[in-house]
Amino acid sequence: MRNNGWLRGELTHAHLQVHIYWGRLSWTTPLVLDTQLRTLMAIELAIDDYNLNDFSEIVRKHQAVRFDYVVTPNADHLIRYHDDRQFRGLYDQASYVLLDSRFLANLLAVTKGQFARVCRGSDLTSRVLSQVVKPDDRIVLVGTAPAQAQALRVQFGLNHLVHINPRMGFIRDAEAVAACLSEIEAASPFRFCFLAIGSPQQEIIAHQLKVRGVARGLAFCNGASIDFLTGAERRAPVWMQWIGLEWLFRLMRNPKRLARRYLVRGPRIFLVLPRMRLVLRRVSLSPPIILKS
Repeated sequence: MRNNGWLRGELTHAHLQVHIYWGRLSWTTPLVLDTQLRTLMAIELAIDDYNLNDFSEIVRKHQAVRFDYVVTPNADHLIRYHDDRQFRGLYDQASYVLLDSRFLANLLAVTKGQFARVCRGSDLTSRVLSQVVKPDDRIVLVGTAPAQAQALRVQFGLNHLVHINPRMGFIRDAEAVAACLSEIEAASPFRFCFLAIGSPQQEIIAHQLKVRGVARGLAFCNGASIDFLTGAERRAPVWMQWIGLEWLFRLMRNPKRLARRYLVRGPRIFLVLPRMRLVLRRVSLSPPIILKS
């Protein structure tokens, strides 16, 4: 059979019997075939293999000469990445993809033999605000209540915090989205922008900012991180975080809101993960070199 760069499949009675032709190779054994199909059809996600300390140093050196954004996938995000092609596009354009979940890290080690470093969005947000940000840096906060924004100003001595608070459900209103983008761009260049509006809203806004090419600075899609910092929501004890049970703590504290996410949708990760290929990478976020004539 010639290599025409295409795949042909056949199904016969109750037993899966597929013939796959690729180049000069042909497999008909179902077990071998299953492995080959999984490899060919797997959805790939590149994860930047950094822990909190390593990535904090990269953030510290970032310069606002362009717009970059960081996403922090947990199990729920990984399920959405698998199911939603548009969401995959948002992740593919992110400058950094950091593993947010120790539960996922443990699952990857057991099921795929991959040992990924974890850099949780909540820890990163706290580290950046407490150790990287300087009092006169321009910081943009999108989302959360005005009282929380004020609490951040006081707690971290932020003299130039710009708070943008789009209404609930704004992402479904094109005019409201445009207004939010314009407000962020008006505050540019900023050192950091914290998009605390939940997923996938925060990734949509970050992607649009990159496409429009006006804003300059580093944005974090950091979900509920501000809620933890301001005390609006309580984090799990450190021992639960360390063994990957932070999700259980959150579920016990708010079962009505989170039961569907963790007990109905969440278990799908055990079906989704084997269908994905995760690539661990380490890249640089160095600003481009500008040559002077």
